[in-house]
Amino acid sequence: MNAAEVVNTLLVQRFGVSPADINDETPLRSLRLDSLALEELRVLIEERLDIDLDEVSLTPRNTVGQLVTAVDGNVPA
Repeated sequence: MNAAEVVNTLLVQRFGVSPADINDETPLRSLRLDSLALEELRVLIEERLDIDLDEVSLTPRNTVGQLVTAVDGNVPA
C-alpha cells in the first residue's frame, strides 16, 4: 500500500470518515480530526508503514494531501 492508500483507509476504517469526503484539498479539521485524533492517526500510520513521523508537525489545518506528502517523504524507496 502507498501512503495515500494507508491514510485514506485509516480515515475511513478507524475514524469513520466517508470516502466521498476525502480528497487532497480537504482540511483535516473538516473531517473532525482534533489534535488527539491526529496523534492517534500518526501512530497508526507509523505502525502500518514502519516509519517514524516524529519530525512531522500535524495540525487540524493541514490538508489530507499535505499529510500524504509528509508520509511519502518518510517512506523508504
